[in-house]
Amino acid sequence: MSAETRPRRRVKVRGGSLGWFLCWAVVFADIGTSVYYTPGILFPQFGGRSALFVAMTLIVFILLTLKYAEVAWRFPEGGGVVNVAAQALHPFIGLLGGCFILVDYFLTAALSALSGVFYLAVVVPAISPRPLVVGITIVALVILGSLNLLGVKDSARVSAAFAVLAAGGQLLVVVAVAVSLGPAGIVRSFHTIAEGPPLTPLVLITGYAAAFLAFSGLETIAQLAPAMREPRRKLAGQAMALVVMTMVVTSPLLTLWSTTLLDAKSSDPNQFVSLLGAHVAGPVVGGYVAASASLLLIFASNTAVIGCYHVFIALSRMGFLPRLLEQRNRWRSTPHWSILMAVAIPVALVAASRGDPGILGDLYAFGLLGAFILTSLALDRLRWFDFPGGRNLGAWLKYSVGLLTTALVSVAWLTNLVAKPLATLFGGGITALGLVLGLTTYYYSRGREPAVFPFLHRPGVPVVHFGGRGRLAECQVLAILPHDPEIAEAVVKAAVRSAEGGSLAFLYRGDAKKGSLEGPEFMEVHDPYLKDRGAQVAFARAERAARKRSPDRRYIYVPGLLPKSAVGDVWKAVFPKQTVVTEGGEALLPGIAVDRVRRTYVDGYPILRLVSGRLRQPAAAS
Repeated sequence: MSAETRPRRRVKVRGGSLGWFLCWAVVFADIGTSVYYTPGILFPQFGGRSALFVAMTLIVFILLTLKYAEVAWRFPEGGGVVNVAAQALHPFIGLLGGCFILVDYFLTAALSALSGVFYLAVVVPAISPRPLVVGITIVALVILGSLNLLGVKDSARVSAAFAVLAAGGQLLVVVAVAVSLGPAGIVRSFHTIAEGPPLTPLVLITGYAAAFLAFSGLETIAQLAPAMREPRRKLAGQAMALVVMTMVVTSPLLTLWSTTLLDAKSSDPNQFVSLLGAHVAGPVVGGYVAASASLLLIFASNTAVIGCYHVFIALSRMGFLPRLLEQRNRWRSTPHWSILMAVAIPVALVAASRGDPGILGDLYAFGLLGAFILTSLALDRLRWFDFPGGRNLGAWLKYSVGLLTTALVSVAWLTNLVAKPLATLFGGGITALGLVLGLTTYYYSRGREPAVFPFLHRPGVPVVHFGGRGRLAECQVLAILPHDPEIAEAVVKAAVRSAEGGSLAFLYRGDAKKGSLEGPEFMEVHDPYLKDRGAQVAFARAERAARKRSPDRRYIYVPGLLPKSAVGDVWKAVFPKQTVVTEGGEALLPGIAVDRVRRTYVDGYPILRLVSGRLRQPAAAS
């Protein structure tokens, strides 16, 4: 019986505590801020037609939300593009994805903080001069960094409060404008999109590519996966459906009306949404929108800082960045070097741009769309392996729509490579620097301790290889490594001899007690393997011993929080001809027919070689 057709036992997996509403709040607290600065950034180039391009991009955004909701349940450990690309494509692609998302986080932190101060200036006009705005923004970023160094944690409930206030303000402006215009006025406002010079294909594709700025922050749902309540599959879909509904109502309409109803000569484009509220409903509404926008934007900047330093930590644990970046201080147990990097670069961006949101907005395209492409492409590859026995019409349709989504995002990214040379220079430079540093660190460390990227076993989710080899195939020999390093070395030696050049798999089950004590931090890549130093050392030693004698090697990691039966589930999937375990380790295996049991001693330790027959069938009830 093949691994694909064997019945699977249902395993109860512990989830987080966030329901669909709090997940919506955290995602909207990031993505919902884009509407505050997108109209002002698009307006100088596209004028009143900015809303057309936002609407075009909205269609692709909806397709992307379907994919990101799927990522959230396929990768419950979170990690976003870093984890998804590394496991579904290749670890080096995960490094590339990390560089892309870091560029995005740097710019999100800088632009959100800067825009927050601009909106605050509506309420406090005394801070309006540009040099003062720049200074206050830098101080705000430094304060955010200090709070993270002190260990002040972000909260989903705080996100919910800010998100509800801001969403309420945005919807209030939409309703106020609709009431002010009336049905006939609303229809006329849509007609303004057609005014102006003819829309050439070049203008259409350039505007479409530029408008993706309106939906930055979509990655957040993938980072929230470890904190989601079960069932993640249903909850992620509900949260993203609410995000889509909110963005459909607010983003295109606010962009349309703020770029067509206001006097461009007397209105600051950096405060468009607040000024629109004041224009149609009075200064009280305008002030409320400005204050709620400022709070949410500063909060989004902090979220970007948190996401940024967790990417640094993840890449460090994967062996691509120096271990220095994951070091924590004794005072507050916070990763001070990663936090310093996550704040220093946005500060430099604000200072170098002299507080110009247009410049920062132009820089966005490279990293944001690059991360979208890799995530979408990785999911396409995973979907390909979902139907080894063939696909029905519905599966082919879903797969085709996924490929179309990847293609549409790729068109936007390639367009911006030419249309936004500054973004290409900045994003490409940061990415190239990150790749050089990452690969140099990886190959330098490999000489001392090889980096191993194993299959990660998740109940209910098809096993996927960290290096992109697809589904877990059967093997000739399976070695179950104990936690004791010396005994594990003996198991490795026995397994390499047994394989005799054939396919060889090493399995390591994490420490259940240690795993239960470590909960995920907000936006952390909560991959149990990356946090299990014992497993990394055991696999590194196995790799060093086996790579010359066993060309077909694979490594399987079973999180310690899973029941012992999870090891048996993996055994059924690989169905080895021989299983190499320490004495007593056979208790982890399912009921199997053992043709022969060979006991040997390696370095003084008793090692069992179990030659497998067929699975035992449960006895029929009498």
